[in-house]
Amino acid sequence: MTIRSLCSTFSLLSLFSVLAVAADPAPVDTTRGDAMIAEYFRHETAKLTADCLADVRTKEDWENKKPEYRRQLFEMLGLDPLPERTPLHETITGTIEHEEFLVEKLHFQSRPGLYVTGNLYRPKNMTGKLPAILYVCGHGRVKKDGISYGNKASYQHHGGWFARNGYVCLIIDTLQLGEIEGIHHGTYNHNMWWWNSRGYTSAGVEAWNCIRALDYLQSREEVDPERIGVTGRSGGGAYSWWIAALDERIKAAVPVAGITSLHNHVVDGTVEGHCDCMFMVNTYRWDFPLVAALVAPRPLLISNSDKDRIFPLEGVIDVYSKTRRIYDLYGARDRLGLQITEGPHKDTQELRIHAFHWMNRFLKDEDPLIDKTAIKFFEPEQLKVFGDLPADELNTKIQESFTVVAAASVPESGADWADSTRRWRTQLQGKSFRGWPQAAPDLNLEPAFSAERDGIRFSAWDFTSQESIRLRLYFAHRANLKPDELELVVLNVLDEQGWRDFLAALRPGFEHQLSDETLPEGSSDRYEEQKILFQNFKWGMAYLAPRGIGPTAWDQSERKQTQHRRRFQLLGQTLDGMRVWDIVRGCAALRQAAPVTSTPLWLQAERNMSCNTLYAALFAPDIKRID
Repeated sequence: MTIRSLCSTFSLLSLFSVLAVAADPAPVDTTRGDAMIAEYFRHETAKLTADCLADVRTKEDWENKKPEYRRQLFEMLGLDPLPERTPLHETITGTIEHEEFLVEKLHFQSRPGLYVTGNLYRPKNMTGKLPAILYVCGHGRVKKDGISYGNKASYQHHGGWFARNGYVCLIIDTLQLGEIEGIHHGTYNHNMWWWNSRGYTSAGVEAWNCIRALDYLQSREEVDPERIGVTGRSGGGAYSWWIAALDERIKAAVPVAGITSLHNHVVDGTVEGHCDCMFMVNTYRWDFPLVAALVAPRPLLISNSDKDRIFPLEGVIDVYSKTRRIYDLYGARDRLGLQITEGPHKDTQELRIHAFHWMNRFLKDEDPLIDKTAIKFFEPEQLKVFGDLPADELNTKIQESFTVVAAASVPESGADWADSTRRWRTQLQGKSFRGWPQAAPDLNLEPAFSAERDGIRFSAWDFTSQESIRLRLYFAHRANLKPDELELVVLNVLDEQGWRDFLAALRPGFEHQLSDETLPEGSSDRYEEQKILFQNFKWGMAYLAPRGIGPTAWDQSERKQTQHRRRFQLLGQTLDGMRVWDIVRGCAALRQAAPVTSTPLWLQAERNMSCNTLYAALFAPDIKRID
């Protein structure tokens, strides 16, 4: 029977696939995988850290690169193209009066249906236009009896201080902790990994709301549009970074406890304490000093405490040191400050005083003694904007529409198809798979074992997929066949279930060779099917478990699996995107190991690994068929 006639009679998948074995999976030993992935994260992070701003040597270098870097940041926040600046429909729903200042309760729509609730603090007695502060809130939930009053109520003392000292201050709620409660934690605990595919991050919504908040402030007759500053802590510190880096209407910035190094997040694990609003989708593989550098040469005070567990001191100093080099290019070191106070991750008085001093210095050209403390004057109920929440709000599902969905059409001719496929492949490499190595390292192929039994030759080789990622490729065929006598080779790409089934099928004949794995119960029936297959056909069957599966599986807990995937995102990768790379490298290893350079190579996979294998077939040469 020929290959073609066989395929017309049977499904390739039903004949070749390793049948599922009805048994509970044994506990997985993750020692190797945990060590491998930890080293991988260290190595990849070190590369990005070393590359950050390394090619900027002069002011001219930076000025030439800065527009593209800013464009990249807009894109990584889901803001390229920039949304239309639609009417704000600003509405004041009430006013609170204090003996020194007024508080307006207001809302506006940063885009239709995306509501931003806030409080605007302004002095009672005003002469001329005043400097303004955009205060962006951290994660301070204020909720009573199921009603959210917004984190603006938690951070009200900042607005009160600024108003009592001659500023207009707009405090805006965040998406998640506002009066209308949206979602910040899509990948953190909602399993919304499609956010990556959409190029969406809740950080982008916060950045856009800040941009529109500046539009609103500039529309106020009390505000001097040329003297606007931004500050906030924790999550608000992060949003201070986004708006200061993106929008030069910000003339002074004090991000408090809102940024640290990529090393802290990925290697030290502080990513596990942060929600998605703290991070852009890192397509262009930045370290965080690059965000800070985009503020230069405008006045910037980097503020943090020395015992902050989620913004560690070493990373904050690293960001400051690299940013300082850009300020030095402008001769503007006096506009860059580093404030470190004693304490934990907390809104302390010491942190506030330095922020107040910085704004006085650069927005008012004053340096008075700070003699008023920042205290809360109002109950949360007094600051609430909405009575009833608007029926047309999109806040709770904004992730479904915030970013623009890519539009594709079917080309109309063969020539158009060729042009389109070349363009799409370039886009895939430049965006989806930008985290692949720029140059493939040597495979460093080494034989692991080779054994023969029951007419089957079973071999394995270890190869380097990527620095720090060492994988094993398995290969089985009729014992008396040389590789160049094979009529067909199939590379089976295994997920975790496929890996267990593969071990069960080969264990009856090759338990000794597989003894360093956690073996499931063997399947004698499946082993017999393998023997018959190789007796009747001159075929080779190869097996590959990409990173994180089988021999390289790491901690299987849901939390660690989630946080490792988030680490990949911070490195400008995805776990499955790097598994696609593993499959491409597995094809190269198979061609070299067998060797089967002239033998037709087919790829086969099931379930989620099918998608990865399909992408790999676009980049691995000479693939004859995919199942």
